[in-house]
Amino acid sequence: MSNPHVLVVDDEADIRALIQEILSEEGYGVTVAADAGEARSARLEDSFDLILLDIWMPDTDGITLLREWSDEGDLKCPVVIMSGHGTVDTAVEATRLGAHDFVEKPLSLAKLLRTVEGALESAGRKATTGRGTLPPLLAPVGKSALMQALRDKVKQYARHDASVLISGESGTGRSAFARYLHALSSRADGPLISITAASLTEESAEEGLLGSEQDGEVHMGAFEKASQGTLIIDELSDLDMGAQRILYGVLEDGGFTRKGGAVTVPLDARIVATVHADYEDKVLAGKLRRELVANLGVLVLRVPPLREYSEDVPELLNYYVDKLVDSEGLEFRRFSVAAQNRLRNYPWPDNVRELKNLVRRLLMAESDEDISLQEVEAEISGAGPVDEPLVKQDLLALPLREAREQFERAYLQQQLVLCDGKVGQLAKRVGMERTHLYRKLRSLGVDFKSVGSDD
Repeated sequence: MSNPHVLVVDDEADIRALIQEILSEEGYGVTVAADAGEARSARLEDSFDLILLDIWMPDTDGITLLREWSDEGDLKCPVVIMSGHGTVDTAVEATRLGAHDFVEKPLSLAKLLRTVEGALESAGRKATTGRGTLPPLLAPVGKSALMQALRDKVKQYARHDASVLISGESGTGRSAFARYLHALSSRADGPLISITAASLTEESAEEGLLGSEQDGEVHMGAFEKASQGTLIIDELSDLDMGAQRILYGVLEDGGFTRKGGAVTVPLDARIVATVHADYEDKVLAGKLRRELVANLGVLVLRVPPLREYSEDVPELLNYYVDKLVDSEGLEFRRFSVAAQNRLRNYPWPDNVRELKNLVRRLLMAESDEDISLQEVEAEISGAGPVDEPLVKQDLLALPLREAREQFERAYLQQQLVLCDGKVGQLAKRVGMERTHLYRKLRSLGVDFKSVGSDD
C-alpha cells in the first residue's frame, strides 16, 4: 500500500512550504494548493487520503469550499480545518459539514502531526512513522530582523575556514550557533568535537588536547579527533592558563606534537570557541590571554540576549512545546495569547535556556490544554536581585511603586557614574534641583560618596 497522500490548501506560501516539508519528511505524499481554484483542480487530477484546509483565503473561504464538497457528496476523505482566527461557531460549522478536526494557527507541528495521524486512522489509513515527530533543529529559531541578520552572518562565516569566537550571555545558545556554523561549512561531513573548557585541568589539558603516544600506541586528543571537522571549545574563559598556553601554541604553529611523541601533526580542524559576554573583563584581569583571544577572534559572532529579540518569544515557546512533546513524551499544551504577551515582556535573565526550562515545567503540570497568564505569573514570580542590571529585572512583576524605585535607582546610579560621582553635574544632567536630588539619592539608598566627590 502506498503512503497516504495529503492535500494542503493555504494561501500563505510559507505555511504551505512548512507543512509540505514536515509531512514529506514523515513519508507522506503532499500536494499543495494556494486557493480554492487550485484545490478543486488538484482533486480532479488526483485522489487524496486527507485534506488540510485553511479557512481564510482570498477567493473562496475554506468553510464555503468544504460546504461545496459536502453538498456534492464528494467528500471521500477526512478534512482538517486550519485557522488563526478560529471561533467555536466556526469549529461547530466545520464539524457539521464533515470536518474531522480543527487546528489553530500558529501551528504546533507536534499537534498537527497527531491530528493528521488521528484523521488518517479514522479513515482506515495507517499513518507513516517517518523519522520522528519533528525534524532536527538546524537553524536557530526566530524570524526577527536581529536573528535573520545573525543567521546570515553565520552563513557568511561558514564559507571561510578561520577560527571563530562566539560571545554572549549564558543560556543564549552560543553552542547551537557553533553547531549551525559547522553544519553549513565545507567541513560538515567531518567530525564535530565539543569539549567543555572547565573539564580540562592542568594535569589533563596536554593529553586531552594534543593526545599521547607510547610504545607505538597512539591516543588521539581533541585536535586530532576533530581533524577535517570542527572543534568547539565551550566557555573559553574557564580554561586554566596551562591549557590556554597549549591552545595558543597550536594555533600559532598550525600543528602539535602528541605527549610522548616526536612527530609534528598538522592542525586540520576549525576551532570555534564560545565565551561569556564579559570576556574583555577577564582579559583585563589577566585571566584570559589577550593573544589567544586575538588568535581565535579572526571572526567574531555576538549572540544577543533573548530580551533583545523578544518578538521571537512566541515562536520559541511553540518550538519548545513541540520539541519537548516529541522528545520527552510530555502532554501537549498551548500558551494563551495573554501568557505569550507577558513572556514577551519578561527580561529572561537566563535567556533561551530559561525559556526552555519554563516550557518543560508548564508541560509537566498536565493541567488544562491552554497555559494561562496566572500559571505563567506563578512560574516567574519574584523580582531578580536588585544588583542585577535593570534590563534583567522583571519590573512587570512588581507593584508600581517598587518598579518605579528600582528604575530610578538603576537610572541614577548609572548617571552618577557618567558624572564621575559629582552630584552637581548629575543635577544638571537629569534636570533636578540639587537639594531634591540629594533627598532622592538617600531615599533610594544610592551611595554617591563612594563614586566620587561633589564639585
